[in-house]
Amino acid sequence: MRLADAPKAGWYPDPEGGSRLRYWEGADWSDRWRAPPTAGVVEIQARAADAARNQFDDVGGHVNVGSLNRQDSEAIISQVRMAARSEAERAAEMFGAQARSTAQGFVPLITEYTSKITRWFRIASVLAVVLLLGWLAFQIFAQASLFDWIGDRIDNLTDDTGLVLGPFRT
Repeated sequence: MRLADAPKAGWYPDPEGGSRLRYWEGADWSDRWRAPPTAGVVEIQARAADAARNQFDDVGGHVNVGSLNRQDSEAIISQVRMAARSEAERAAEMFGAQARSTAQGFVPLITEYTSKITRWFRIASVLAVVLLLGWLAFQIFAQASLFDWIGDRIDNLTDDTGLVLGPFRT
C-alpha cells in the first residue's frame, strides 16, 4: 500500500484480532490500544456529528459560525462532556478491576518464605511430639517388662542343690 493511500490517523479495529481498538499513526500501527466505545457514547458522537453537519453552508462546505446559537453550542458541549465523563468512568472502572485482580494475585515474597518456615516448624514440632510420645510409651513398656523379668528371675532362683528358693519357701 502506498503512503498516499493509507487511511488517516485514528482509532481502528486491531488488525491482530480481538475486540479492542488500536491507534493508526497514518503510516504504522502504534503500541496504544483501547476498548471500543459503548453504545451510548457512539450515539452521542453521532448526534454531535449530525449537529455539526447541519451547520455547514451549502455554498462552500464551511461552518457558518453565525448559525450556531448559544443553545445549540451548549447542547453540543454538554453531549461532549457526557461522552468524556462516561469514557473516563469506564476507563476508571476497567483500571480498578485490573488493579483489584492484580492485587488479589499478588503475594509478598516475605509471606512465601515465612509460610515455608512456619510449615517446616510445624512439621518438626509434630514429629518431635510423636517421637516424645513414642519414647514415653517405650519407656513405660520397657520398665514394666524389665521389672517383670527381674521379678520372674527372682521367683525362679534356685540354689546349687536344685531347690527353688522362692519367697517364703524353706
